[in-house]
Amino acid sequence: MRKPGSRSLLIIGGAEDKVGRVTVLRRFVRLAGGRKARIVIIPTASSVPDEVVEVYSTVFSRLGCESITSVNPPNRQASNDEELIGRIDDATGIFISGGNQLKLSQLIVGTPLGRALLEAYQRGAVVAGTSAGASIMSQFMISMGEEGVTPRQRSSQLTAGLGLLSGVIVDQHFDQRARYGRLLSLVAGSPSLLGMGIDEDTAAEITDETELTVVGSGAVFVVDARNAVTDAHEARRDAPLLVTGAIVHTLPFGATFDLDSAKLIDFVEKYPDVAVQSGRDQHDTATAAAALRHH
Repeated sequence: MRKPGSRSLLIIGGAEDKVGRVTVLRRFVRLAGGRKARIVIIPTASSVPDEVVEVYSTVFSRLGCESITSVNPPNRQASNDEELIGRIDDATGIFISGGNQLKLSQLIVGTPLGRALLEAYQRGAVVAGTSAGASIMSQFMISMGEEGVTPRQRSSQLTAGLGLLSGVIVDQHFDQRARYGRLLSLVAGSPSLLGMGIDEDTAAEITDETELTVVGSGAVFVVDARNAVTDAHEARRDAPLLVTGAIVHTLPFGATFDLDSAKLIDFVEKYPDVAVQSGRDQHDTATAAAALRHH
C-alpha cells in the first residue's frame, strides 16, 4: 500500500509483460490511482511513437484506467508548450516509453516540460519509465556503452537525466544484454554512485528515493563500489578494469532494499520451488499413505 504523501518511481528494465498477468504495468496503474488515475504517456524516445501510445493505452484501459493522454514534443522548442506542460501538471501517473534515451535527454531534460515532470513527481504523481525511460530517471544516465561482462575503461558514457533519482546510475535489459561490465566500469569511475541494473519484465519501485522494492519476473542488481579498490583513474582506454571489494546485491521479486545504507530491509519469497518444498513431499506422502491403507 502506498503511503499518503510519499513519492514513487517505477523503473522498469524493459520488455515488460503486456498481454499476460501484466504484473509491472498493473502495479503502475494501481500506484497512479487505479480507475481514477490520469495517465500521460511520453513516447518520445521511440521511433514509432503512435504505436507506443496505442499499445500502452490499450493495456492501461484494460486495467481500468479511463483518462489516458500523451505528450510527445517533436523538438526541444516544443517542450515549452503550455498545453503539453498542462497535461503533465494534471497527471497522477506519467509513463515514459523505451527507445533512445539520448533523444529524451536532448528534447526534454532542462526544459519547462522536464521541470514539470520533476514538479509532478514531487507533488505525488507516479513516474514510471521502461528501458530508455528507465535510464532517464536518474541525475546521470547511461546514454551509450559497450555490452559484456568485463568492465573496461571508457566503455560507456554518462549524460544528464531528469534528476528524479540522485546517487544512482540505472541500466536496463541488464541480464538479457550482459550489461554487468559497463555498469561496473561506471561505478568504478564514480564510486559515490550506486549502480542499478534491472532485468526485463522487472521493476524497481522506489519510494521517496530511499526504499526499493522489486516487482516482476527477474531481478534488480545493485553494485556498491564506495569502498572498492580500482585502477579506473590510470587504466588505458579499453583496458580491463581492476575492481575489487565492490559489494553486489541481487534482488528478486519480494526484496526490499534501502538505497541510503545499501542494505537489505526484508525479503518475502515470491518464487518458492514448489516441486522441492512441497510437491514431491506431498506426492511421496500420498503414495505411502495409499500403500499403507492397502496393507
